[in-house]
Amino acid sequence: MTLRNLFVTAMVLGTGLSTNGVHQAKADDMMVYELRTYTAAPGKMPELQKRFRDHTMQLFEKHGMKNIGYWVPTDKPETLIYIVAHKSREAADKSWAAFQADPEWKAVYKESQKNGSLLKKLPERVYMNPTDFSPLK
Repeated sequence: MTLRNLFVTAMVLGTGLSTNGVHQAKADDMMVYELRTYTAAPGKMPELQKRFRDHTMQLFEKHGMKNIGYWVPTDKPETLIYIVAHKSREAADKSWAAFQADPEWKAVYKESQKNGSLLKKLPERVYMNPTDFSPLK
């Protein structure tokens, strides 16, 4: 399965679908999806994945973010790509602020940085809305 197919599948899982597999987009119920790309520092991918697996995903949910999926591209093993869903863009901003202020996250982050940064560069993000023709397949 290609990264594009995984991405489309993840998008579909997080959207409300009609019986014909097409999202019936309404402004008041439009989920906002956030695609984030992390580039791990050399040798730090196992630690980065451990932080997500053991802490970050649960903290995202605690602060209103829905975990959709996580991937490592086959040709870029130092890259972690994931998608989270938010009820709206405003909800995304509130969730991120609450997440970053969370004392548990601050402790986890500090502990994960004790042997150097896990990231080679700052994460990239893209906010997305599903189209009215998002396919099931």
